[in-house]
Amino acid sequence: MKNYQNIVEALEDLKSRGFTYDFNLKPFCLECASLLLQLHPEDFEIKEIYRFEGMSNPDDSSVVYAIESTSGVKGVMVDAYGAYAEALTPEMAAKLGSTNAA
Repeated sequence: MKNYQNIVEALEDLKSRGFTYDFNLKPFCLECASLLLQLHPEDFEIKEIYRFEGMSNPDDSSVVYAIESTSGVKGVMVDAYGAYAEALTPEMAAKLGSTNAA
């Protein structure tokens, strides 16, 4: 895994390596609006994870996931973790790890 200085650097490098789609986190799946695609926990693998803390506030934290679907769609998801993380189904929480469990 690479060591990035910030989220922008991570997203640019991941895009250059084929992770071109944007995924949004839903309680029960990942959603790619541009493809009208929903990926449930069994439909994707997390290839890489990068965590970043806010410069002025450690509670302002984000995580970048590099994701690949079982059908080969590659993209990224950026999400908060910690106190502001979205509530997830147990299956999604297990897939993404405890950083997003409410």
